[in-house]
Amino acid sequence: MNAPWKSGLPGNRDPFAAYICDDAALDVLRPVVIEMGWPPEKCNKGGLRNAIQSLSVSASPAILIVDLSESGDPLNDINALAEVCEPGTVVIAIGQVNDVRLYRDLLASGIHDYLLKPLNAQAVHDALNAALAVFTSPKGGDGEAVKRHISTAVVGTRGGVGASTIATSLSWLFSEEHSAPTALLDLDVHFGTGALALDLEPGRGLTDAIDNPSRIDGLFIERAMIRASDNLSILSAEAPISQPLMTDGSAFVQLEEEFRQAFEMTVIDLPRNMLINFPHLLADVNLVLLTCELTLASARDTIRILSWLKTNAAHAHPMIVANKVQPGVAEISKADFEASIERKIDFVIPYDVKAASNAAKLGQVFVEANKNSKATSAVKRIAERVMGASEEDLSSVTEEKKSLLGGFDFKSLLAKKDKSEEAEPTE
Repeated sequence: MNAPWKSGLPGNRDPFAAYICDDAALDVLRPVVIEMGWPPEKCNKGGLRNAIQSLSVSASPAILIVDLSESGDPLNDINALAEVCEPGTVVIAIGQVNDVRLYRDLLASGIHDYLLKPLNAQAVHDALNAALAVFTSPKGGDGEAVKRHISTAVVGTRGGVGASTIATSLSWLFSEEHSAPTALLDLDVHFGTGALALDLEPGRGLTDAIDNPSRIDGLFIERAMIRASDNLSILSAEAPISQPLMTDGSAFVQLEEEFRQAFEMTVIDLPRNMLINFPHLLADVNLVLLTCELTLASARDTIRILSWLKTNAAHAHPMIVANKVQPGVAEISKADFEASIERKIDFVIPYDVKAASNAAKLGQVFVEANKNSKATSAVKRIAERVMGASEEDLSSVTEEKKSLLGGFDFKSLLAKKDKSEEAEPTE
């Protein structure tokens, strides 16, 4: 619920309010509040539920302390508080439960800090000073040029080509090896594996966004995204398969816009059906990593999607990534594949079934679990190519594109099939 983009304490609402369950905590809090120069009557009796009721009919303060002691479901109640809190409110929670998991979950929900009872005056004072710093300290980027942001969509030409594995791996590399604040948006709403690959529960953030697109703002992003690490956050879902996706896609576009403000890198795991149903998803996408395999069906669909991109998203630079390549076993050769799509394959990722199994067993993304794999080396080169590009000159990440003439000769490729078994694909 804290909003780091705010600079300066808001002058149009109260600087502080607290809702506390017991008198002992109030007795510790009031002297500190007076010392901070705020009126002690802003320390109200009653916990989180009272705060929700009061703030639903009145303006939110800049800094809010809420007591979770009487809450049976703190995380759910914090989500209810977020619905009535105005953007920019810094929330400090206090409670009796000394649990690291609860502390982390509360921080992931947007809480600024969590203090344990019995309260200590110095700890309260330090927490309030830290909350003030959110408003008063200089923010990165203030008065500077707009920060760089690159949005990359990973699209699989066929199911099972490994697009999700590449999407999660690139997100991890951007955030961990390149220290770039990164958002991963998994748009396979019913069957997405982004959170699973990161060994996380997907949460309700994406389904909430689809159901209530008007609520999407910086505060929502901060509360709804699941934090995988200091620099990586994910928004995904495991929606019930009995519930069809009912949306016009506006929620996805709004999410991308908020990501542009909050992160340096966005990776979208974009199922090809979503690409067709919601073409406006690519309006702000800079790069499209078209993930394929060396088969006839994948070559056909690579041509079709490249043609679609040229017509509907000419601003997005396509990069062709051949995944799960097995030398001597490919259905068609790399040369024949390139001839059919009339452009070069940018990267070849070798097939490594043992590495994939190892990542699943460890509950880690592919590149983290298999740092010495040849497949990981190829994905790292992709990440370095993307990170090395500037938003103004993204053409530097792709090969020179040839025109798509639509000539896909199945008979010719099938005739060459026996010969292609002897040709080993190379990068």
